[in-house]
Amino acid sequence: MNIVDIIIPFTVALFIISVGVVLLYQNFQKNLIALELEKAELEARQRDELLQNSIMVQEEERKRIAQDLHDDLGAVISIIKMNLMLMRQKQNENVVADDPAGNVQNLINLSETAMASVRNISHQLMPPQLEAFGLLKSIESVVDQINQLGEIEVHFVFKPDWPFVKWPVALSIYRIIMELFNNTLKHALARNVFLEFDCLNGNLIIKFSDDGTGFPDGLDAGGGLGLVSIDARARAMNGRFDYGNGAEKGIAVILTIPFN
Repeated sequence: MNIVDIIIPFTVALFIISVGVVLLYQNFQKNLIALELEKAELEARQRDELLQNSIMVQEEERKRIAQDLHDDLGAVISIIKMNLMLMRQKQNENVVADDPAGNVQNLINLSETAMASVRNISHQLMPPQLEAFGLLKSIESVVDQINQLGEIEVHFVFKPDWPFVKWPVALSIYRIIMELFNNTLKHALARNVFLEFDCLNGNLIIKFSDDGTGFPDGLDAGGGLGLVSIDARARAMNGRFDYGNGAEKGIAVILTIPFN
């Protein structure tokens, strides 16, 4: 056997191997590109879903504010208007009012009620204590107010090294806690609420639980606007919202938020 007989098969085999390697590499690149495209599409869908949830939350908050304006402030202003129109009618008819001072005082009282409604709505939009005193003090204030009612006992604990949380994140956490309190007070029939602020491995960990009736069976994050709102706020902070029923009874919620 001469050297040509050895080189030719070897060259053919080497060529086949080279072609195979090229084809494998091309297939690998194709799969890699497909995975990248799939990942990009998934991220785009998640962004779209987050945007839709955020818009839904904003629209619901606008709806709630409009309802508050209509029910509270609108009603008071209507009464003030009726009183003023009645006073003008009596003045035009030269009728002496039975109690002018009392009528004026009534209008003053109604005006104070309207101002209180405006303050209440503005505080819901932008809690003044949150900006002035920070998240922990604001939550402590809310806890004290709830406990003073005597209907439910809130047990609030937090780590001494809980970090200072910047305004946008603090506001979102505050809104989430308020939504959880609201749900428990309205629906849970609970006697105790347990709220814990922790910090672990660069994450803010917020645990909320109660001893009430718990979530209805089969409820998912789309099952209630409150849960949608909380989930949207958590995801907007690159966080995670986990919830379910406790081991014995009541709800158990864990909010995990990356802290930089």
